[in-house]
Amino acid sequence: MSYRTILANLNIDGPTAALIDFSISIATRFNAHLIGACAADITLPMTAPEGVLIDGETMRRQREEIGQRLKKMRREFESLAGTNVSHEWRDAITNPTRFLLDNSRVADLIVTGCEDDFTLGHPDSFINLGNVLLQAGRPVLVAAKEARRIFTNMAVIAWKDTREARRAVVDALPLLCQASEVIVVTVDRHADILTQEGMDDVCMFLRRHGVTARSEILKEKHESESLLSFIRQADAELVISGAYGHSRVRELIFGGVTRSLLAEDDFSRFLSS
Repeated sequence: MSYRTILANLNIDGPTAALIDFSISIATRFNAHLIGACAADITLPMTAPEGVLIDGETMRRQREEIGQRLKKMRREFESLAGTNVSHEWRDAITNPTRFLLDNSRVADLIVTGCEDDFTLGHPDSFINLGNVLLQAGRPVLVAAKEARRIFTNMAVIAWKDTREARRAVVDALPLLCQASEVIVVTVDRHADILTQEGMDDVCMFLRRHGVTARSEILKEKHESESLLSFIRQADAELVISGAYGHSRVRELIFGGVTRSLLAEDDFSRFLSS
């Protein structure tokens, strides 16, 4: 099992060199084809009482500016990718979330960064990470801040016996095979023998796929805080988790463990839903 195509989401307004290097590192490790993807949309004018007032000249200038920035981004991507990895470029002047969702059909894995507050307030230039996680139908690897290379050391699986967590473990197998140590951890203050048997099953599943793993049960009350403390103490470079969210007033809002993990940027986060 491997990743054959990596889709790297690059933000037109954010720092990109580290994320490009990180994506190239993953593509090189798996001998995968790398697609650099970037999109931004024109900012629509404010709505006046009499309706939306569209200034044609302003819209034209915005389009030209976005086009120039996309060209600059493409040059940076192609310069860094060079002859190191098979690659291509895709861009558009459109909603970046919709663009990434449409292009996710060609990829085994989406790689992206995570901006503050998951960029819900900047739909013209940033993806809505919640929508991507729940609608792309592909696993998403959210790179640690300034990460430039794929990890090779510690990986932690934040386990719950749910569909999302099972899917995440399967989707992450190629990356887990690269880790020197894997810990399956669950936070459950009411854990019993059935909990341990479930954890043993997960470790056995991983061993049958060539991944040596051990399990830890944290009998703590506060799930997110206990999990993050464990991750920091383990010095994990990658955390695998199911993505849990729900609809609320047209936005997909994450809570609990998912939001806590996405708020951290010292380690990379691999999420499936």
